[in-house]
Amino acid sequence: MINVWARVRRLAAPLTVLAGLGVYALAAPSAWMYAGTSGYRLTPATVPVTPVGIVLGAGLDPDGKPSPFLAGRLRLAADLYRRGKVRVVLVTGDNSRKSYDEPTAMRNFLVANGIPVGRVVLDYAGFDTWDSCVRAKKIFGVDRATVVTQEFHLPRAVALCRAAGIDAYGVGHDSSTVDARVTRYGYAREVLASLKAVGDVVFTPSPRFLGPPEPGVRTALR
Repeated sequence: MINVWARVRRLAAPLTVLAGLGVYALAAPSAWMYAGTSGYRLTPATVPVTPVGIVLGAGLDPDGKPSPFLAGRLRLAADLYRRGKVRVVLVTGDNSRKSYDEPTAMRNFLVANGIPVGRVVLDYAGFDTWDSCVRAKKIFGVDRATVVTQEFHLPRAVALCRAAGIDAYGVGHDSSTVDARVTRYGYAREVLASLKAVGDVVFTPSPRFLGPPEPGVRTALR
């Protein structure tokens, strides 16, 4: 028994170091994104004027309408439009099957909230944050934009859009007033999601779908 405890004591220090390194490896990407985007994450009142607002998809309810979190993002984008902070809203989400159409649901919500239909542009292949940012740049020609998403997602979204070549700012929706439990999960999930984001920044993979440039944003800005 004495020999066993002696071995445990000898292993305790290196195991503690390994555990600390593991925690650091998990936390470092998220911390880097928070620090690197701190000057670009602002409020609706303080964010600079940009031509385009980019709203990232966040799921639909069973009836095909925006989920509460997505509705929060869309209301915030509508507020930015009414303030004159953005002139066009690019909604980007999942339409990988006929029965699931995030961008159309997002456009309908914005139009119902007073945004002219001609000022809303749809991206049907925004399957994740990186894809949405790259497609905004390469397909829709967006050079400067304000990203709209939940506060817990905002550092990663702004960091990825800036890595994709967009002069991006961000405004976040406080979803804790909608669902505090899911919001806490969102913050925890971002720690792991940031690991993938670092890979996106380093390796710059192509989106699942690219295709030819589309004039929707340029047309809407005229």
